[in-house]
Amino acid sequence: MRRWSLPLLFGFALGLAPGLWSQSQLTVDQLVRFIESSIKLKHPDKQVAAYLQRVRLSERLDDVTIETLQGKGAGPRTLEALKALRNASAELKPPAPVSRPEGPPPIPPPSPAEQQRILEQTREYALNYSRNLPDFICTQVTRRYYDPSGLEFWQAQDTLTARLTYFEQRENYKLVLVNSHPTEAPYESLGGATSTGEFGSILREIFAASSQARFAWERWATLRGSRVHVFSYRIAQPHSQWRLSYERREEIITGYSGLIYVERDSGAILRVTLHAEGIPPSFPIQQASTVLDYGYTTIGEQTHLLPLRAVVRMRSEKLLTKNEVEFRLYRKFAADAAITFDTPEPLGDEQLQEQPARPNP
Repeated sequence: MRRWSLPLLFGFALGLAPGLWSQSQLTVDQLVRFIESSIKLKHPDKQVAAYLQRVRLSERLDDVTIETLQGKGAGPRTLEALKALRNASAELKPPAPVSRPEGPPPIPPPSPAEQQRILEQTREYALNYSRNLPDFICTQVTRRYYDPSGLEFWQAQDTLTARLTYFEQRENYKLVLVNSHPTEAPYESLGGATSTGEFGSILREIFAASSQARFAWERWATLRGSRVHVFSYRIAQPHSQWRLSYERREEIITGYSGLIYVERDSGAILRVTLHAEGIPPSFPIQQASTVLDYGYTTIGEQTHLLPLRAVVRMRSEKLLTKNEVEFRLYRKFAADAAITFDTPEPLGDEQLQEQPARPNP
């Protein structure tokens, strides 16, 4: 059973950090991508407009661009701020042409019968995933961020390094470093957003018969160099086991949906995403989501597909929290196993970004 928790974050939501609203200079392309992202993430119109009032442009903004953004869903206050930027940039040079590569031609999806076969194979893989894992020790690094503005202007909260032991299908965490300084403090004493369930329970709950998940084909894709099938899924609240808790005193079970990335050649799951649905308006956490990636790792003389990174996001009113959790330095479990703990550098984007699936030559 998975549980996500969002304790009170030390009053971060009470005000903006100094310098957060310092003036920024953007190109027109950067401005457009910011507005498009804000629309997609449903950022409040008032907050987006307030940020734009502190922006300077390095290029001329025209009416056509503003009308295009209006058609995509920019709010009335955002449009007024864009018009002010248009007037302020009238004497600047026009924006340089932006070259965007054309996407590859679509690949036909598998037949309905083949999709069903893939899903049944994936279900068997997911339900047996935990029992096929070896006993191991690894380093878990959690980089935690927060943003009291709600606009994804992330500020670092802390970096937690822990010894994670997986023995007889049970996870055990021992915090060893906080911001690279040794500590004996337990996780619970630190506050902040936390999550559990990366080692098998997420997959098991999605594919369990009791969850009654509904699957649908989405697309082909490429992830970490492998061709993958991408399926969407949805689990209704009455069949869910996803618990959200706030300050360990308020708790709900919520429905959720997401995507499953299945490696074509092996049938293994390389990525799973989750997004909470139907959270009651009265509950302090309004949004919760995660992206969990798996990568191939050698332990002893065998290669296993193990958690690589999880990104967990939550929103409580304006306050956004983000945990970037990486699993590194896997070792075979033994009573005398020893690991020198440090904090590795973050994984590169090339291991995490989805790429379009190009047709085979």
